[in-house]
Amino acid sequence: MKSSVLLIFGLILAMLLCNCDGSGKKLDGDSTKYKPVEYVKVNHPDWAKAATIYEVNIRQYTKEGTFRAFESHLARLKDMGVDIIWLMPIHPIGVEKRKGTLGSEYSVKDYFGVNPEFGSQADFRHLIQKIHEMDMYVIIDWVGNHSAWDNPLAKQHPDWYSKTPEGHFQPTPWYDWDDVIDFDYDNPELRQYMTEALVYWVRDFDIDGYRCDTAGFIPTDFWNNARAELDAVKPVFMLGEWESRDLHEYAFDATYSWSLWNAMTAVTRDGKGIGQLVEYLAHDESTFPRDGYRMLFTDNHDKNSWEGNQIKNFGPALKASMVLCGTINGMPLCYGGQEAGLDRSLKFFDKDEIDWSNLAYAPLYKALFDLKHDNRALWNGNHGGRMIRLYNDKLDKVISFSRTKDGNRVVSIVNYSAEKVSVRLDTKYLKGTYREVFSDKQIVFTGSDALDLKPWGYLVLTTSTN
Repeated sequence: MKSSVLLIFGLILAMLLCNCDGSGKKLDGDSTKYKPVEYVKVNHPDWAKAATIYEVNIRQYTKEGTFRAFESHLARLKDMGVDIIWLMPIHPIGVEKRKGTLGSEYSVKDYFGVNPEFGSQADFRHLIQKIHEMDMYVIIDWVGNHSAWDNPLAKQHPDWYSKTPEGHFQPTPWYDWDDVIDFDYDNPELRQYMTEALVYWVRDFDIDGYRCDTAGFIPTDFWNNARAELDAVKPVFMLGEWESRDLHEYAFDATYSWSLWNAMTAVTRDGKGIGQLVEYLAHDESTFPRDGYRMLFTDNHDKNSWEGNQIKNFGPALKASMVLCGTINGMPLCYGGQEAGLDRSLKFFDKDEIDWSNLAYAPLYKALFDLKHDNRALWNGNHGGRMIRLYNDKLDKVISFSRTKDGNRVVSIVNYSAEKVSVRLDTKYLKGTYREVFSDKQIVFTGSDALDLKPWGYLVLTTSTN
């Protein structure tokens, strides 16, 4: 035994001295060129590292549908744990080929103007000031892929638009967006105009960034340059409505996770197993840029208006789905009205006021958002902890994982099924005492622990040094 140990020690020493890989092959003395390089080059604003996000439809938010009326909700949103307020487009809406009575907010008539239905420029400035005074941030929706038919640019610069084979204006090809016409980003002057418009709202109104509509329809090199010019004014936060790696390198802090929504509703709406959801989590952990933020949601204006509401899509699994969005890797979104139990699809082209009489889901959002702020394991990108699968004996029904960062840990256990389960967890690496977030009870892991979970039941356990 002693001679075997000496032999192994001698082999290791010889490998170190000769800088070999164990096969006898001499390794290059300079290994620095093989050092991993962070894919994401974006400098995230520091205030976004633990941020949550909230989408606001000014038109439907209040009876008045104005900036000033929305201000009355800011204190409530601050208490709920909202950090970034995303305003759907605030610009004047086109009249030509308008859909419905009021038209789509995504049919922009003037990129430098404010929709008079919402208020004046002074009202908009006042709202931004109020948001900042409450230590929150504001981003506005930017629709750069297309404009309204009666946007003056169509007459002043018709060459800035793509054309049909007959030479006519056209909606974005293959889509039924008949109230808008498609830009052509091969034109450098269009790129300059759009970049200057983006800079204008940051420089002159002090907004904190943008949510960029159909971001993938616009060339990535445009966004890369625009982000650099925006950051030269002040650090901004950029959310792209898209789901791809390339936007994260130089342009966007966050992109959408459409895939997660699809994976969850495959279970909750379509009656499938959790295989697609597990696959999503595996790919997120292993293939997506570590410092690329992903926005997670159970609803947003697109899903709500065109694919059913949160109740229809998630039913009794809604809270469990919100818990997943609040604890897996990413930035959780609340679409305005969700906290009030929004159970219908809001009209997109007409007035359809949200009912705020019962804030049924606000406590759940507050608990999740507060946990995200307080526990570094749930922070965004490199600031947070990796998702490590917690194995259990009900892998076809129970999603369980831990995230740990700087002594802070969160353990999520979600029965993502309509059946009651008794599940045994392999907790040998998670031994200790935890606080369950929603019940405030203590739970002790000893190495192999059994739990009973109701249909769509969940536990979120935490331990924190903060």
